[in-house]
Amino acid sequence: MRSDIIKKGYQKAPHRSLLRATGLQDADFDKPFIGVANSYIDIIPGHFFLNKYAAIIKEEIRAAGGVPFEFNTIGVDDGIAMGHSGMLYSLPSRELIADSIETMMNAHALDAMICIPNCDKIVPGMLMGALRVNVPTIFVSGGPMRAGKLEDGTILDLNSAFEAVGAYSEGKIDEKRLHEIECKACPGGGSCSGMFTANSMNTLCEAMGVALPGNGTIPALTPEREALLRQAARRIVEIALDEGKSEQFKFRNILNKKAVHNAFVVDMAMGGSTNTILHMLAIAKEAEVDFDLQSINAIAQNVAHIAKIAPALSTVHMEDINRAGGVSAVMNEVAKRDLGFSDKSPTLNASHNPKNSSQILECQDSSSTNSPTLANPDSTQSILYLDALTITGEKLGERIQSANITDSSIIRHNDNAYSPVGGLKILYGNLATQGAVLKVAAVAESMKEFEGSAVCFNSQDEAIKGIAGGKVKAGNVVVIRYEGPKGGPGMQEMLSPTSLIMGMGLGESVALITDGRFSGATRGACIGHISPEAAEGGLIGLIEDGDKIRISVSEGVLELLVDSVILESRRAKWQPIKKDIKSKWLKRYALLVSNAANGAVLKTEL
Repeated sequence: MRSDIIKKGYQKAPHRSLLRATGLQDADFDKPFIGVANSYIDIIPGHFFLNKYAAIIKEEIRAAGGVPFEFNTIGVDDGIAMGHSGMLYSLPSRELIADSIETMMNAHALDAMICIPNCDKIVPGMLMGALRVNVPTIFVSGGPMRAGKLEDGTILDLNSAFEAVGAYSEGKIDEKRLHEIECKACPGGGSCSGMFTANSMNTLCEAMGVALPGNGTIPALTPEREALLRQAARRIVEIALDEGKSEQFKFRNILNKKAVHNAFVVDMAMGGSTNTILHMLAIAKEAEVDFDLQSINAIAQNVAHIAKIAPALSTVHMEDINRAGGVSAVMNEVAKRDLGFSDKSPTLNASHNPKNSSQILECQDSSSTNSPTLANPDSTQSILYLDALTITGEKLGERIQSANITDSSIIRHNDNAYSPVGGLKILYGNLATQGAVLKVAAVAESMKEFEGSAVCFNSQDEAIKGIAGGKVKAGNVVVIRYEGPKGGPGMQEMLSPTSLIMGMGLGESVALITDGRFSGATRGACIGHISPEAAEGGLIGLIEDGDKIRISVSEGVLELLVDSVILESRRAKWQPIKKDIKSKWLKRYALLVSNAANGAVLKTEL
């Protein structure tokens, strides 16, 4: 066992002495040491109950013959941090979480790990840390919150509360209605009930095989969720007790090229948060998988969008997806789509021209001896790697083959999809030479081809004041810049300004572009992650009020319609805005962080 270096041999008597102080007995030194990475935090609704989850997991680990050691990570609730300087710390917290996982597991040489995340940056941070440690690891999240409901039957979620602020500011609802929405939008513990960032990442953990079926959809604080916790605990001990399995199920053997690809496939099918792209790029880099933005459009072209979930469809939430068959049913349906691949179709690593996103991307050459088993026996290829290993020991195809859609009004079939292409899209153009991200699934049809006049703000705070103050009108493109990873620093989420726009009734007449990012709750023609960002000299920093900006979803274009001579003149005069950042951590982060197109990861070499 890996932990033998802290517990075996006469030279480790001092180490054992310290471990005995924690309650260990002689027999415990022959058992595997299991890290329980818990993100229990009182202030986060998806996390305040995770201490109880950890107690269940530790009880089950002991019963199965392991020794659990619980430790905690930090976490930031993006909703609570939203719209003020606290949001600057959200994305940087991902790096601290990854570092804490690496530190705790490697400093104490633990044999295996269970991670208990739920919200926002915590899931990807733990995934990145687990990749560094590379021991058998199972992810079991806290589970999604149930949707709220008003007395008149209106279904609510966190997004409802943010948009209600805009409606109230416009006089469309009264204070009593605002208070009722506030009190009922988030009815209990769990990650926010829609396909926001937390639930998006928790479903992708299923797609990557590092979590058990149901991880992303079984509601929090239910007997079914408790059963999942116990199953995960028993499985991790089973692996840790067996030397062969411990080697077979090392984390990098599961979260590899196939897993990253499968995650993006499911992301497209379910219209996940735009933040998943930011995080999955960072996870891919940590896994040493060659994957970039250009590959994502190719996947999207070959995956039907079959599940529409809040905020894209306000009446459907994660509990509904769970009832309709869950993520496994989504994957089984996706695997059935006939892509018509030939023997010489391009592979995952094929080059892709962003201007020709219709290029087909397949998992493998059909002649490969490693070709996946298909959920649909009549097909010759699948967009999914169905031979990908999962932490439960099954191949992905085996896991999902009996999972069926039980409510096709919630999860649609391929032939009745919301769209024949995926719910996320990467846009390119002079404003985004390295790419920008749009959640197409949440955009009204009337806004998919749009040209408008720029209204510029150099911070989210400026934008909120300007929008609330009536500066933004129908036909405008709101530009929020200097909010990228370096310029923020920390890449703030723009749910407050986007919710104001929607609440004011401008959602189908105003677009918003930013080098920052959006909450998973954001809906509308909102384009984020623009790279290069303003702080590194990106063209977004040169836009002036009144400039025309063109957005074309069909062409995959984001373009500033200003003559190149004029732009050259502006660039000659341009100076980046220098923010007065007091935080030493954020200053270090700004110096080391890459842009969004590269996952906003920190440099390890200067």
